[in-house]
Amino acid sequence: MEPIEIGIVVTGLMLVVVVLGMRVAFAAALAGVIGLIWIFWSKKGYAGDEFLWAVTVAVKTAGQVPHSKVSSQALSLIPTFILIGYLAYYAGLTQALFEAAKRWIAWVPGGLAVSTVFATAGFAAVSGASVATAAVFARIAIPEMLKIGYDKRFAAGVVAASGTLASLIPPSALLVIYAIIVEQDVGKLLLAGFVPGMFSAIVYVLLIIGLALTIKGFGPPVTGFTWRQRLVSLPPALPIVFVVVTIVFFVYNPFGGDAWGTPTEGGAIGAFLVFLVALYRGMRWRELKDALLETAKLSVMIFTIIWGVLIYVRFLGFADLPHAFANWITSLTMSPMLILICILLAYAVLGMFMDAIGMLLLTLPVVYPAVMALNGGVAVSAADSTFGMSGPMCAIWFGILVVKMAEFCLITPPIGLNCFVVAGVRDDISVQDVFKGVAPFFVADAVTIALLVAFPAIVLWLPGQV
Repeated sequence: MEPIEIGIVVTGLMLVVVVLGMRVAFAAALAGVIGLIWIFWSKKGYAGDEFLWAVTVAVKTAGQVPHSKVSSQALSLIPTFILIGYLAYYAGLTQALFEAAKRWIAWVPGGLAVSTVFATAGFAAVSGASVATAAVFARIAIPEMLKIGYDKRFAAGVVAASGTLASLIPPSALLVIYAIIVEQDVGKLLLAGFVPGMFSAIVYVLLIIGLALTIKGFGPPVTGFTWRQRLVSLPPALPIVFVVVTIVFFVYNPFGGDAWGTPTEGGAIGAFLVFLVALYRGMRWRELKDALLETAKLSVMIFTIIWGVLIYVRFLGFADLPHAFANWITSLTMSPMLILICILLAYAVLGMFMDAIGMLLLTLPVVYPAVMALNGGVAVSAADSTFGMSGPMCAIWFGILVVKMAEFCLITPPIGLNCFVVAGVRDDISVQDVFKGVAPFFVADAVTIALLVAFPAIVLWLPGQV
């Protein structure tokens, strides 16, 4: 068989075992090693005495991948930003943030749900993990909503859907992973996620208010807070704002000129600042230990997936599948925009069976070159491109679209990870109830994605200022 045929067969078998329940990290690594053995052995004409040689070369090739790729400095962003989120939670900053949002916003229709959306958006600005965000607010926001009469399914759905905002609002682990795979500027991609992330939050809020206005007794507003109570709630929540502003100023230098440091250094400074705030607020050794352990667990999970998938990506390179797929895509007679929409729909289907990180890592090595080829190439000018933007800007735009699709997949059955996390935190709410509760947010996400596709300026305006 030709290498491309081997690539197609091995990829198909890998997807089958993933759907059957094997973890993405192990399925990808296994597929990568088997595919490399197959390709090397085929080059020797399937000679029996050359099989062990093919195994040796394949294992050595696969073994070089994890260290060479994962030692990238950019990946150190992931544990630092996850640590910021857990330190903020164990220091009580998330509770303070939710309380401030409740006192200032809960008077609108669907007020507590709206407060939850804005509070999760604020927490997402210091936490790069959607799963952590959903787990934190399942403990904080759901009891408050149930207390005043919210349907438990919708209360759980609000938290699960709002948790996905951490995938876009910087710092975002998914955007860092995307930037590393496609070799784009991490700082610009993180910056590009801010406006679409807040835009997604606003669409969620409009959906909640619309439901509260049209359905009687849905999401009653919370009133009775005095101006003094509102003002008193601000100081405990300010440390999160201070940390976010510090990271932004350090990495992007709004005053002009070169940045004061890298995103990795900004993440380290942010973690140190939150640690100081946590000590000031009385964090004890047990809470610090829990924050460090939770950070380590989530970071190891992410890095394990990256290791496994990078072995598979190395196999794809030998099979030349990304190049062949890009040539096939550009040869289609369909409109490039229609092809892009079909790719996004394929992500929606694939996300029903895979977690977000694994899905991006498995597909981007093949899909990204095809999208860039549709645009006319990586280095084209905006005037000569298909989508009306230069290669680097197209990479940023497509990255935000893909990560937004990954957000969508975090709440779609049967694998929607955020829904399982919320159900795991709340013993009184089944995962089926959570999936029912997030159903209205599918519409909100579809509207958001359509607008991001139709109006790329929503994504590109802010990174274009740097």
